[in-house]
Amino acid sequence: MAPEQGPPGVRIRGLTVVYRTPAGESPAVSGVDLDLAPGTITGVVGESGSGKSTLALSLLNAVQPPGRIAAGSVEIDGLGDIVALGGEGLRRARGRHVGYVFQAAQNSLNPLKTVGKQVLDLGRSHGVENPRGLLADARDLLGRMGLDGARVLDSYQHELSGGMRQRVGIMLALVLNARLVVLDEPTTALDMITQATILRIVREVHADRGLTTLVITHDLGVVAEVADRLAVMYGGRVAEQGPTREVLAGPRHPYTRGLLGAVPRLVGDIGEAHALPGRPPTLADIPADGCVFRERCPLRMDVCETGRPPVVVSGSWSAACHALRDDDDPDGDGDGDGPVVAAATGEEQA
Repeated sequence: MAPEQGPPGVRIRGLTVVYRTPAGESPAVSGVDLDLAPGTITGVVGESGSGKSTLALSLLNAVQPPGRIAAGSVEIDGLGDIVALGGEGLRRARGRHVGYVFQAAQNSLNPLKTVGKQVLDLGRSHGVENPRGLLADARDLLGRMGLDGARVLDSYQHELSGGMRQRVGIMLALVLNARLVVLDEPTTALDMITQATILRIVREVHADRGLTTLVITHDLGVVAEVADRLAVMYGGRVAEQGPTREVLAGPRHPYTRGLLGAVPRLVGDIGEAHALPGRPPTLADIPADGCVFRERCPLRMDVCETGRPPVVVSGSWSAACHALRDDDDPDGDGDGDGPVVAAATGEEQA
């Protein structure tokens, strides 16, 4: 049964999440602003440690110690600021309004209970008057995803393949009619055929049930396949965001270009792929001032050491980089032709 309400919009403003370390509190997410438009699929990409999963957990207000949300808000239509929720209100928001599909789906399934028993437990924990009525919805969802719903509901997690467990995770996130769904690395450790199946399911379920969806992944191919908008994270900050096709076809931030340049080609010279130099910063290494990408950036300037990059906006696209200037004549040649950095090459325009 599809949700009666329309898909919600989400407005993340100034979100900062810190983790306690021996050296003090370090930011995993730092001052992030991000909008999820109602009814869209937004992809968030970046290397391991970029803050993607911490950002996703914040949509459930589920960051656990030694982490905490130190500042900012996550406004969800129909819920308000989920960061401010607690107790029963927060518990009901999880599952009823916001569904979460965890990375490594087997970790979210109880090995001692059948899938059907876990559906019943989920219904009872959320005060569903007729929890057994959820089983029919669960069977229907599983059937739409190409599974024998009755058999899967009678199965334990070890009796299911990786792709089947992932689909069970999607079903559990949707069976209470959540309108906002977060998928954390939905295709990790799956073979290519199963990955394609999961991505098809994500698109179909998103459209059929009228959802707002956030997909967290390190795989640019995944967001190219399903996402309407794309946000690229590095060092806990959003480096670049915009319509997926626009960002992938003409990346303007040097980090985004580096990510795309590291993807091997399926056709042609594999040597054309170039790994990003250096390594992502750890929590203890993220600088408090300046640009977090400066140690690996080919366009590094003196101002990158101390000044936090300004957010340059052009229509529905934005990026945070000192090399992208927001004035009328950024390259000083009198033609007012936009950002100083060439999208394709990363070199200064002539």
